[in-house]
Amino acid sequence: MPASTLFSPFSLRGLQLPNRIVISPMGQYSADESGRATDWHLMHLGHLAMSGSGLMFTEATAVQPQGRISRHDLGIWSDDHVEPMKRVVDFCRTHGGAKLGMQLYHAGRKGSVSVAWEGQKPVSEADGGWKTFSPSAVAHGGRAMPVALDELGIREAIEAFAAAARRADAVGFDTLEIHGAHGYLIHSFLSPFGNHRTDGWGGSRDNRMRFALAVFDAIRAVWPERKPLGMRLSATDWAEGGWSIDDSVELSAKLREHGCDFVTASSGGVTAEQRLKVHPGYQVPFAERIRREAGVATIAVGLITEARQADEILATGKADLVALARGMMFNPRWPWHSAVELGESVFYPKQYDRSHPSMRGGDFLKPVRDR
Repeated sequence: MPASTLFSPFSLRGLQLPNRIVISPMGQYSADESGRATDWHLMHLGHLAMSGSGLMFTEATAVQPQGRISRHDLGIWSDDHVEPMKRVVDFCRTHGGAKLGMQLYHAGRKGSVSVAWEGQKPVSEADGGWKTFSPSAVAHGGRAMPVALDELGIREAIEAFAAAARRADAVGFDTLEIHGAHGYLIHSFLSPFGNHRTDGWGGSRDNRMRFALAVFDAIRAVWPERKPLGMRLSATDWAEGGWSIDDSVELSAKLREHGCDFVTASSGGVTAEQRLKVHPGYQVPFAERIRREAGVATIAVGLITEARQADEILATGKADLVALARGMMFNPRWPWHSAVELGESVFYPKQYDRSHPSMRGGDFLKPVRDR
């Protein structure tokens, strides 16, 4: 049995994870203009699939073309997206050891901007941008004014999430995460900063939670029973009068009742008024409280960079899984290095067996995976 919790197995429905390390979705803005996966995704996800992590998610993948952040976001709103993404997934399964998940999202009022390295500046319709949609006609920062969704638009968005889930199953993903955080469409419904509606989709907390639950139910209805389904939340808006950790606990409990298997506890992104202090593990208390009070498995995120830090989070019951994003881009072999530090074994492709530090002692015949 593993001596560390970090390298112990974990199960979600029928999905068996070899360890508790998760690779978070990381925006790459490298799809073609039709939203199809490219060779960049083959390389990016392919090399991370052999990192030793137990689970890896794609970047946030748009369920509608008007739900993109940029023109180069990965998409899953069309059957045309299935084969290019399946090529990537098949490659990851052939050469990697990680289980594979897709994150589904709709950017809402934060869409129609340039790619990250160009500053995410608003792109007008005249320059190839598009109308954005949100619960209310409330702009995000300096971005364009969105169109408030009518009842038909809300229903179409919910169905788009469900249709995307069907395609993700056709691709062969093991799990899905619904992006309900960072000021995107679902979070904009949840937060008073984005939702000024007075109908059944706004006003009270229960009404503001209605869209998130409707999206979840629509996906759960078409996603295979054996496959886990979770949601990423901004546990707090970090601003007075906004969505709070109390709200997130309540929503997480409702999601669990609806069949949710995990909640990823992130934060912020919906208002420029947010005030937060970033430090190692600064979001872990949100995962801990949701896990304890809502009774649902949680993934902790946010400046988790050290092996012993990650192991302590898990060993003390603050979360069930830990996820890295930028830290994994900076050090794509973080799980390998963490396994060495903690005295554990982890997946290596056989071609890389000889890179393990134990080989420096001359034990060249026994594969790393058997040590």
